[in-house]
Amino acid sequence: MNHFPKLLSSQIGFDVAETLLEGFDRHYRVFRDTAIAVKGLFEAGDWHALQRLARRERITSYNDRVEECVMRLEDEYDAENIDHEIWQQIKLHYIGLLTSHRQPECAETFFNSVCCKILHRSYFFNNDFIFVRPAISTEYIENDEPAAKPTYRTYYPGKDGLATTLERIVTNFQARAEVRRFAQRDLQCLMQAITEAFGEFKAAPNF
Repeated sequence: MNHFPKLLSSQIGFDVAETLLEGFDRHYRVFRDTAIAVKGLFEAGDWHALQRLARRERITSYNDRVEECVMRLEDEYDAENIDHEIWQQIKLHYIGLLTSHRQPECAETFFNSVCCKILHRSYFFNNDFIFVRPAISTEYIENDEPAAKPTYRTYYPGKDGLATTLERIVTNFQARAEVRRFAQRDLQCLMQAITEAFGEFKAAPNF
């Protein structure tokens, strides 16, 4: 049975929700900056730096941003002692803030990560306070900005063949010309290895 409040009357509930989303947005900015840096390191062939960046930013950085948000909530709102009715409102306010957000499902995961670090200490851990399924669908999110680039690209090797598809992936990465030439040799080696390991490649329609 759903016990969510009918009226969102708590100012602190909204403030905490907003602080949580600010914490996620900070994490995502760091993540995007890292993704941009990866391209330059790849083009330079700096594999050690790529490994360090992956470990530091893609793994450690998320935990650091969660801890930062937990500390802020505890310092500013005494979050550990917020009662369960307010936590219900925090979640509902957060859902409202996500209605126009571009990364709602990732933001929900961040919300869970932060809340579980706070709520378990007070034994308030309950599905009413966290996201057990997506509240905001990402299926129809679109970016109408004139210069918007696709969020993701889809490749179907069953239609164009695996070698052509892999080449298109590398081309779409838009690396420097010398890197693309090097990648051509890599792709030939990769196709040879695939053929030796699996024989002739035959992809199902949705492979």
